[in-house]
Formats: sequence, structure tokens, C-alpha cells
Amino acid sequence: MRVGTLFGITLSLAISIAGVAVTVTQAVQLRDGTVYFVEPPKLVKATTTYNDVNILGGTYYFTINVPENAGESLQKVTIAQKEGAEDIDYNLNDTRAFVGTSNRKETRLKLGPVTNERKTRTISVNFDPPVTPGQIITIALRPVNNPSFSGVYLLGVTAFPVGEKSHGQFLGFGRFQFYSNRGSWFP
Repeated sequence: MRVGTLFGITLSLAISIAGVAVTVTQAVQLRDGTVYFVEPPKLVKATTTYNDVNILGGTYYFTINVPENAGESLQKVTIAQKEGAEDIDYNLNDTRAFVGTSNRKETRLKLGPVTNERKTRTISVNFDPPVTPGQIITIALRPVNNPSFSGVYLLGVTAFPVGEKSHGQFLGFGRFQFYSNRGSWFP
């Protein structure tokens, strides 16, 4: 239901009744059709199963809170490598997502296309169906192997609401520190 237009911003109300409770959410859509979250998701945590270089079989977890008053469902998340000594390659077919955290996996989420834009070092994870507000979800990316070079690797996380023309909201960086020869240190 369209409520009104103020300064080129259209506000919509979606009312859903679950039992006795009534939830009201608002979606923000600009005059040009761009859709925004009312309250954007938050990057809660980014972790890896292994911090050593060249390790096979690791997983990078990105936990995101989609707040109850987001106003729109979460359609897509992009993860872009911004820092690091080398590009990280991923097994895109092994990408998973689920409700919950890396330590407490609940319902598995169905994914649409998962793609890699090598030029911008960006992985796009599409949800099919989109993730409804009020959930904590985790995306699990599987690298071919951890980088060969030690150091800090920054992966920028951006969330996109449902919409033909949606505005991505940058959520922050997942920061991974990879080490070489942690077990042996010589003075």
C-alpha cells in the first residue's frame, strides 16, 4: 500500500498478521525507482575456520543480522576483496547460507546464482527466495585454499534489498589475518 510521497521518496506499508501480532514495515523507494532498506542489515561477524596460509578445506563465514524493521527482504549480498597480497579463489558451487551463526546452524537457505566478478574481486550471493526481515543469517564461502601470502585480507560486505533497482548498503569489512609458520619462530 503506497502511503505518500515526500521529497521524491515513496513510503509503502506492508502489514502482515501472524496470530494476534501485527507487524508494520516501511519500504523506501525514490522517485527514480531505487529501493532502500529502512534499517539496513548489520555485519555481525566474519570468521574463518583456518588462519594458516595454503590450507585446503577452509570456510569463511559472514554472519548478517537482517533487522525486523528492515522494510524490505534481503535479495543479494556481495563480498568484495579490498585488501590482501593475492586474490582469493572460491569454489562457488560449495557456497552455502543458513539461518543462524557458524556455531549454531539452523535452517538452510536456498540460493540463486552465486557469481564471481574477477575484475572487481567480488562474489555475489543471491537468495531465492529473498531473506525476510527479522533473521540472523550466515553465508559460508569456500576458498579453493587460503592465500599463499600471510597478512591481512579485507573483504567488504554489501547488502541489497529486493527490487529491480536496489541500493546496496555497505555493512563493513570481514577482516581475516593469515599466518605462515606460526608454530616456529626464530629469534
